[in-house]
Amino acid sequence: MLTESLYIDWNNSFEVLDKAYESNLFVLIIGPKGTGKTTLVREFATRKVAKLESINFSLRTRESHLIGSKTLHTGAIGFEHGILIRSMKEGSMLYLDEVNAAEADVLLRLDEALDDRRQIVLKEAGGELIEAANGWFVIATINPLSHVGTKELPPQLLSRFPVRIKLDYPPEEIELKIVKKYVSSSHEKEILQGIKLANILRQAAAVEELYYSPSLRETIAFGKVLDSGMKPRQAADIVFANIYAQWGSVEYQKVNDIITSMFGN
Repeated sequence: MLTESLYIDWNNSFEVLDKAYESNLFVLIIGPKGTGKTTLVREFATRKVAKLESINFSLRTRESHLIGSKTLHTGAIGFEHGILIRSMKEGSMLYLDEVNAAEADVLLRLDEALDDRRQIVLKEAGGELIEAANGWFVIATINPLSHVGTKELPPQLLSRFPVRIKLDYPPEEIELKIVKKYVSSSHEKEILQGIKLANILRQAAAVEELYYSPSLRETIAFGKVLDSGMKPRQAADIVFANIYAQWGSVEYQKVNDIITSMFGN
């Protein structure tokens, strides 16, 4: 049974992904955390009825997660393929989430597989040559370089993704539609006020007046706690304000003053 999509395609991303898929061109999605990048990719894979393999990159991601590692079973040495190799062999859709958080050695092996030949040599497994099956398709996401833990990707790796989608926070009316997919419609006015608050905080973070930029996850959470019966001012404190306390009282007070001006004491 088909379920209603939770993703609202407000900037025609599906059309761009479709064209890239048809042209066998890999895609890079650029945008801050919590703008729906992962939801977009999952929904696209569902539409294409494609198996989706995904990996979230961090400082802890190793070559072995992509390529694989040797195994020992009943005295016999084998080799278990990593997610990159499995995806290539199966011709599945591969999602590389936050790829600009990976270390250089990981990116180097990834680059080898993503060039026009779509193949990689497994030096870890006796030099086996892996060639991607027909239909292999890769989508990667990167966060802005202002985000902690991100790095500038090498130009040659960026060139492997010639189709680029910029995914920012949606307009207020679109964000309201997104939030309403997760909550009831009984607090629309208050939810819209929460979205306006989130946008003020996002704009302040963009010019480095604040350390943190709230995502769509927070505006959805704001709607959910309103549904639970919480008052708007308390919900704003819980969801939006309290996180800023980790940067000290001055940072917290900035946000608290904004919330007071919008929601009262």
